[in-house]
Amino acid sequence: MSSAVPARTMPALTPAASASAGLSSYQKWVVALLAFLQFTVILDFMIISPLGAILMPTLKITPAQFGLVVSSYAFSAGAAGLLTAGFADRFDRKKLLLFFYGGFILGTLLCGIARSYQFLLIARMITGVFAGVIGSIVFAITTDLFAYQLRGRVMGVLQTAFAASSVAGIPAGLYLSNRWGWNAPFLLIVAIGVLVGAVTLRYLRPIDAHLRLHPDRSPLHHLFHTLSTPRYLQGFATTGLLSTGGFLLMPYMSAFSVHNLGIAFSRLPLVYLVTGASAMIAGPLIGRASDAVGKFLVFCFGCVATVIMVMIYTHLGVTPLSVVILVNCLLFVGVSSRMISASALISAIPHPADRGSYMSISSSIQQISGGIAAVVGGLIVTESSTGALEHFDTVGYVLVGSTLITLVMMYFISRRIAAPATLSSAAA
Repeated sequence: MSSAVPARTMPALTPAASASAGLSSYQKWVVALLAFLQFTVILDFMIISPLGAILMPTLKITPAQFGLVVSSYAFSAGAAGLLTAGFADRFDRKKLLLFFYGGFILGTLLCGIARSYQFLLIARMITGVFAGVIGSIVFAITTDLFAYQLRGRVMGVLQTAFAASSVAGIPAGLYLSNRWGWNAPFLLIVAIGVLVGAVTLRYLRPIDAHLRLHPDRSPLHHLFHTLSTPRYLQGFATTGLLSTGGFLLMPYMSAFSVHNLGIAFSRLPLVYLVTGASAMIAGPLIGRASDAVGKFLVFCFGCVATVIMVMIYTHLGVTPLSVVILVNCLLFVGVSSRMISASALISAIPHPADRGSYMSISSSIQQISGGIAAVVGGLIVTESSTGALEHFDTVGYVLVGSTLITLVMMYFISRRIAAPATLSSAAA
């Protein structure tokens, strides 16, 4: 059987198992646990922006200071991924996950008890340092425990964590903040996180098969090896460009909806609620389709759908609410198809002994690329005297261009990947 990376023989973590057998009961439990864990981390990241209207007057901070509170999280997360990459494959992934999740809970608790701008800024930086590594550990665990032929459906379920944070998390967080203050959502995340951490500690089995494959190299050497492997660089470049799409468009979608499409601000929650619910339904279906018909084919579909819907969306004028919701739903189906299938495809690039390091660097690149894309979008978009966004269609053209380039890059990646047909004994 050909390996996942033709240039290097990839030893199996376990005896071969047929992916056609589907997921075991333990594997299903692991997927649910990881998805819920991701939900808490993503909610912590997303909840800060809508809390701005309450937080700024309470702490008496300027919009620029609030922007630093938001961006400090992303910068810390990006730096943490690079700094920990050399160590990511030297420990049991369960222990590594618990360590960083514990740090994430501590950082979120500090946010919950913050009473000043300086304290909150430091708390967000601490949270970002730990939370920025969790996603890479989750994807490394997913790649260790699930055969390539099953990863599409697993990635599809994990992707629902993003949608769930919009559907349930953000509205609940806003309700709590209105009732008990802006700190309340963070304290709720801490309470839930402690329970999730306890369940993970008690029931998740050790994930350490990769330790037997790890060559005797220092963390610095391991980091350099990961950064200098040609096929890894191809994956990093694709991930970086793929991550720019959402950050080019999404930071400005609410303002575009209100000032250009004529949607009342009070109706925006409905737009996000329906869009998020549709993404929750579509995610698992897209994942199963990736495994059934081919991950690259689903990625192609996602690219085509994204290009079409971006061109429609960025050229809309005043539009009925129902049409805006429909366009948003179709757009996010396209985006989800790209991200789920791409995550499953790219997961086959790293050697088992390098997965943690590869995923850590990849996570950092996503954070940095997203920040750059947001800056680029801000340089393109301008605001008219009426508040309407101008040159938003130009952002759409840039996004379409990046989408087409990633399609070509993913084509070459898909050609290099041969599906491994093994499952980890830890998941049996």
